Amino acid sequence: MTDRIGDKPAPGRLRLVQGFLNSTNTKSGRDDFSSPAELKAWLVEAQLIPSTATVAESDVLQAAAVRDALIRLIESRTDGKIDSNAVDVLNRSTRSAQMCVSFGSEGRVQLEPLAPAVDGALGKLIAIVVDAMSDGTWENLKICRGFDCSWAFYDRSKNHSGAWCDINDCGNVAKARSYRARHAHHN
Repeated sequence: MTDRIGDKPAPGRLRLVQGFLNSTNTKSGRDDFSSPAELKAWLVEAQLIPSTATVAESDVLQAAAVRDALIRLIESRTDGKIDSNAVDVLNRSTRSAQMCVSFGSEGRVQLEPLAPAVDGALGKLIAIVVDAMSDGTWENLKICRGFDCSWAFYDRSKNHSGAWCDINDCGNVAKARSYRARHAHHN
């Protein structure tokens, strides 16, 4: 999990969501959750489920659907169009997780899942997203716009205009492609 954060880590618990998002590269086809055993290992390492939990193929499909829905939700900030299918997936997952509102020992409200196993683990990740939306950090979690990259990174730039996980890699490739495209019409 820690190797899927990169050099632009999100703050606090949002880093866990960032690692979850980076368990795939939609453009290259890489998926770290290609089996129940792989998903279970990630969730156990992230301390979202106990090592005794059972993970089925249907859980892999659900985790991938939630992950992809969160990615599409982040990407929708770029074009301003909310993906209704992504919203539906997240709403179904919160119902499966049996999300409830409770008050912690400090009197602060928190959202938490009542469901066990993978449903509950996905609910915990969604609760982190809800907290990040509330405190404003969610807006800085972005998906790299690089041609063959879909890495989630945390934008710490002053004006929050970061578009690439790495300006020297994805940024330069994108700028070079744009330059070639602009100048191809002049020849």
